[in-house]
Amino acid sequence: MMPANAFADLHALDHALEEGWLTTAGIGESFAAIAVGKQMDAAACAATPARLHGIEASPNSPLAVAVGRRPGHVALVFDRRQGGIVREFTPGAGRVFSGHGRFSPDGKLFLTNEIERGIDDGTVRTMGRGVVAARSVEGGFAIVDEWATGGDGPHDLMRVGETLVVANGGIEPHTPEARDAEITGSSIALLHPETGAQTGEGRLSDDLASLSLRHLARDGRGGVVVAAQDLLKDGVARPLLFSIAKDGALTAFDGPEGELMQLRGYVGSVAIDTSGTYVACSSPRGGRIIVWRRDGRFIGSLPLIDGCGIARMSEPGRFLATSGYGEVIVIAVEPDGLGVVSRSTGGPRFDNHMAVV
Repeated sequence: MMPANAFADLHALDHALEEGWLTTAGIGESFAAIAVGKQMDAAACAATPARLHGIEASPNSPLAVAVGRRPGHVALVFDRRQGGIVREFTPGAGRVFSGHGRFSPDGKLFLTNEIERGIDDGTVRTMGRGVVAARSVEGGFAIVDEWATGGDGPHDLMRVGETLVVANGGIEPHTPEARDAEITGSSIALLHPETGAQTGEGRLSDDLASLSLRHLARDGRGGVVVAAQDLLKDGVARPLLFSIAKDGALTAFDGPEGELMQLRGYVGSVAIDTSGTYVACSSPRGGRIIVWRRDGRFIGSLPLIDGCGIARMSEPGRFLATSGYGEVIVIAVEPDGLGVVSRSTGGPRFDNHMAVV
């Protein structure tokens, strides 16, 4: 059981974080990258006036990167062990960050999804064409290569085996570009991780064309899922989680209509447990955490007001979830249901995503 007030004293990071999670949060009038240890103690690693979004730890060094929320203009490289900003970098000329980036498996490159200036041509509006920028870590995160994402408005990206999966969100819900729009133009692009050549693509059926494919999670066995958000508020309970096949084809995770309705057309984050058996999605707009088996069978849901950050724990069937009200919960999933086994309050305003260290 974690202490009831584990976050009462948010402190400077003064010890090595070898195991735990990274996340972002609001602290006072500013924002910060946050380390959360195994005892649920929170430590500010790097403060900034810019709101951060996705966060990623290097696979072989103390470095980690937090990317600015779209339209992001800065990314922070920080030391997750000792704390402090190591450097900052910006998107390519004429572009903004989408909010996410990933290290290559060998830690030599950091890949960012970036978005070119959008187009407004009469009735045609887009979020802007997508670019994957490959950055040299040793070279100060300078861009050394660029590839088209094969779509507009890319959001998340993830290396899965010998494939780079990109979620091209198209028109993003809850933005000026989404006003009166009914079709996002979203897609999944499968790219070669070293050349950027497109090897596959996934698109939604016409009845799901209002969905924006946004966040990715992998199961450790070569499988990957993507979570979506809906442009429309028409009372239709559309599926918001999909499995991605080797060729990019999308298969929806179904569930009871009442449960899907409670997500309010919005999944903010997705994670797969360490066994690869369970998939958990968060909906801060719906105040729910919902869980499926990896094979698509619905398990159940539970409430977490303004809950968005979610990540696997080391124990199979366990997830850590955070909320914008400073709450942290441990969720235990069993074959026939789920529940909260531990809870802590008093933390910072936790933001959208968490990463396992």
